[in-house]
Amino acid sequence: MRAIVYTKYGGPEVLRTEEVELPLVGNDDVLIRVCAASVNRIECYHVRGVPYVVRLFTGLRRPKRTAALGIDFAGIVESVGSNVTDLIAGDEVFGGCDGAFSEYVCGSEGDFARKPSASSFEQAAALPIAGVTALQALRDHGKVQAGHHVLVIGAGGGVGTFAVQIARALGAEVTGVCSASKLELVRSIGATHVIDYAVEDIVAAGHHQYDVIVDCVGDRSLTANRRALTVGGTLVIVGGGSSKWLGPMGTMLKAKIQSRFIKQKIVFCIGKINQGDLVVLAKMVEGGSVSPVVGRSFHFRDAGAAIRLLEEGHALGKTVLTNNQPSEGRDRIESHQSPN
Repeated sequence: MRAIVYTKYGGPEVLRTEEVELPLVGNDDVLIRVCAASVNRIECYHVRGVPYVVRLFTGLRRPKRTAALGIDFAGIVESVGSNVTDLIAGDEVFGGCDGAFSEYVCGSEGDFARKPSASSFEQAAALPIAGVTALQALRDHGKVQAGHHVLVIGAGGGVGTFAVQIARALGAEVTGVCSASKLELVRSIGATHVIDYAVEDIVAAGHHQYDVIVDCVGDRSLTANRRALTVGGTLVIVGGGSSKWLGPMGTMLKAKIQSRFIKQKIVFCIGKINQGDLVVLAKMVEGGSVSPVVGRSFHFRDAGAAIRLLEEGHALGKTVLTNNQPSEGRDRIESHQSPN
């Protein structure tokens, strides 16, 4: 089968398509034909080997092995092991599995959930990492409840578009911070208020304080974010960290130290894909409260261009790879309706 791999560190230009062996299907495994996959920041880290701490696990000077990229995907079950009881060949599923930028992936039954029938494969592939991260940031760390005021920084990106919708579904009033080009979209998916970060400062602009802030960018200081929090509020960091050595780990350490001396709560959220939360997201999509925003679609062979777009830092919603003809996804974005 074909897979997108890299054998040395560098920019997107080091990626290539290579023939690799089809995964072996064990008794507890599910083999899935990949129809679409989405691009996440972790793929950028892996390809460049930056932050350098990543190389402790992937290889110091070059990858320890020819590595296939990708985690998020959606596809069709090809075959199942003898112990698999919940899925059969032909089922449409989505989930997370190493090597998703390939024709087939193989994993355990618990890695996947049935694809929402209302979603395309592209939309379903956008759900796992970004959707689960937003859900866990708001529900588990932020403890968001009806009536809370939630601020989402980076509301027009992958995690941000999910965070706006999920916070709204939990009953919160949502303010989204993004660039001017994304204001209309962020408002359309449920934000009551929108802030153009290039024009207004979150605190200086006189906006009220928030019960929960979800920071998907990470370029503001912890002190600046804390000034926009209520006394007992929670700051959940899901992105950021520009250090070439430690990446987000430096921010994680600062957050842990500061949170010991203040009443406000500061946490760093790394989403963990699990079947239970995939099912929760699928139900939200089926119910109409969440709709994945796919900003751009690329053919699998153009994975390098997709990663380059994400590295530029201005991707709208999620960027996906598909076996269909590439498109900009503009029609889907412009026709997007606000959730009920």
